[in-house]
Amino acid sequence: MSEATTNAAKSMDEIMALCKRRGFIFQASEIYGGVNGFWDYGPLGAQLKKNLKDAWWQDTVLTPPDGPDGKPVSIVGLDSCIIQNPKVWEASGHVGGFNDPMVDDKETKQRFRADHLWGFFLHAAPDGSADEFRMIFERAGSDPNFIPLFCCVASASGEAREFVVQNSKKLFKQFKLTVTADPADSDEFAAMTLEQNGQRFIGALAPVTGEALAQSFASIPSPFTHKAGSLTPPRAFNLMFRTYLGATATEDDIAYLRPETAQGIFINYKNVLDTTRVKMPFGIAQMGKAFRNEVTPRNFTFRSREFEQMEIEFFCHPDTTREWYTFWRDTRMAWWRSLGLTGDNLLLREHDTDELAHYAKTGAGTSDIEYRFPFTAPGFGELEGVADRSNFDLTQHAEHARAKLEYFDQERNERYLPHVIEPSAGADRGVLALLCEAFTPDPERASKVYMKFHPRIAPIKAAVFPLVNKDGMPEVGEKLHKELRSRFGMVDFDPKQSIGKRYARMDEAGCPYCFTIDSDTLTDQTVTVRHRDTLEQDRIALDKVGDWLGEKLKA
Repeated sequence: MSEATTNAAKSMDEIMALCKRRGFIFQASEIYGGVNGFWDYGPLGAQLKKNLKDAWWQDTVLTPPDGPDGKPVSIVGLDSCIIQNPKVWEASGHVGGFNDPMVDDKETKQRFRADHLWGFFLHAAPDGSADEFRMIFERAGSDPNFIPLFCCVASASGEAREFVVQNSKKLFKQFKLTVTADPADSDEFAAMTLEQNGQRFIGALAPVTGEALAQSFASIPSPFTHKAGSLTPPRAFNLMFRTYLGATATEDDIAYLRPETAQGIFINYKNVLDTTRVKMPFGIAQMGKAFRNEVTPRNFTFRSREFEQMEIEFFCHPDTTREWYTFWRDTRMAWWRSLGLTGDNLLLREHDTDELAHYAKTGAGTSDIEYRFPFTAPGFGELEGVADRSNFDLTQHAEHARAKLEYFDQERNERYLPHVIEPSAGADRGVLALLCEAFTPDPERASKVYMKFHPRIAPIKAAVFPLVNKDGMPEVGEKLHKELRSRFGMVDFDPKQSIGKRYARMDEAGCPYCFTIDSDTLTDQTVTVRHRDTLEQDRIALDKVGDWLGEKLKA
């Protein structure tokens, strides 16, 4: 079975159940019924997320790779405030332009992003050529007179396709349509054929454009009730969280929780130049919380209202922009692969021109590192973006703050505003991708599943188990546990339950190695090591366990 097929077949419900059962992720405020779009990390999840962030900081700030010029890349760290002067967000364009067009269903009171509406369109099967067929369905979603049969809300084509596959029988029965080509067997919904009272139709799945929705909202069926007449026209909603500064604050004291960490870097760019010995090209890295008032948070932690970013703003001479963009695009892709996202579930995708953000219109380009999550399969969801932001942000802040942000290059005897390459990754999405990738069903095991984490990011690095809780075995195990914990951090020690149940618990936690103290340990000073992935068991010397584990964790 291929990597793609395996990941597409994984159950998101089962992954979420394991996350709750083993303490990876909990619903925030769960005892009060939860709050939509917010998640808490349990003991294993907190450690997994920390391991991911530590790996990112180690590989980008402390020991970054050599650049395209063969020289070590210069990166320094920063930790800026969540709340900044509101003028920061005016300059960056977030106050005026950080809006998503939203649509309300007046009957169900549900709300969704207009650009997430997909329609299933139906047209009488043409008698002509395939070109005629394509011309007909080029209108789907963009022609306000071409009304979909039914709609769904989805952030990706794979998610929309999954909705149709799961609901096709019920929906088509409602419209008295008979499917003559099973949608589950078709790569393209445009190839799907249906019949109604002896007449043949062809169906197509397409996103409904904002223009078509604005003009035909009264005729487009609701994605929730599949009836027309209850949708409102798209309206803009600002996604920033507001707050107030001061104990007696008024509307004059409005501030915002940051929607991204990048601006904290840009407004400190001059401070970094003045207080360090960095020279062009160089980067500033930051990890931290960001907040976006998503109207439809969903898909577990993928789209949340509170999330954590791992961002680099890399400053360089305008003439070297493309060189550095290519370097960071390829470097970041390789980094995710090094953590275990090694199969076809990882994709590097260049943005089309019409997808580019306002700050990247004149840049070298934008790429997304995407992962095939079970809820996006067969499509992909964004894991990290690498963008050439040109000098947009520094220009904006120089103008609004009336600050001199140009860099004087002594070697070139030139003064300029540097261009910026931004690799921006989501820590929460990274953890989710690692969880989905690691989730490995295995009916032959007692646990029926194991988490195949790369040892570097596994939350529990090893476990020490006395075979029985007597005969001096716990004492030997406690000594070994203390040694390993002092060197490698999170190491489990459990002297109770059957050894099979303890192995099963570690399989679900993703622990790569378990060391068992048994009666032979007391006589020959060896222990049994169990390998999570292969289930092989070897014996190694008790006094060599630490060095052995150290070598394995470095691999």
